Amino acid sequence: MYSKKVMEHFKSPHNLGEIKDADGVGKLGNPTCGDMMYCYIKVAKDKKGREYLKDIKIKTFGCVAAIATSSMITDLAKGKTLEEAKKITRDDVKDALQGLPPIKVHCSNLAADALHRAIGDYEKKK
Repeated sequence: MYSKKVMEHFKSPHNLGEIKDADGVGKLGNPTCGDMMYCYIKVAKDKKGREYLKDIKIKTFGCVAAIATSSMITDLAKGKTLEEAKKITRDDVKDALQGLPPIKVHCSNLAADALHRAIGDYEKKK
């Protein structure tokens, strides 16, 4: 049912937790399945003055796919400029996990959307 990559991220999720002084927070839930995600980002500037995701943490309450997708979104986004991170799609998350069962694809949507909301929260505060 789940790919080897999904099971790896579920068993040992990356970047779990929260950033107390986060620059942006994205909160997202799916009332149908009950999954809930919080995405915390810390933004810094690189040598060229571009803003990038210095740190990213995820707190997830949900199923195997929700935990795996939230772990994967942190791997995909950490170190990327904000412009690059905004381009990470739901399909990017699903593909990086070597696919998800069709009934669980909505979980990849939560992870990408939580990241985009965190970036939006940061940009709103600037």
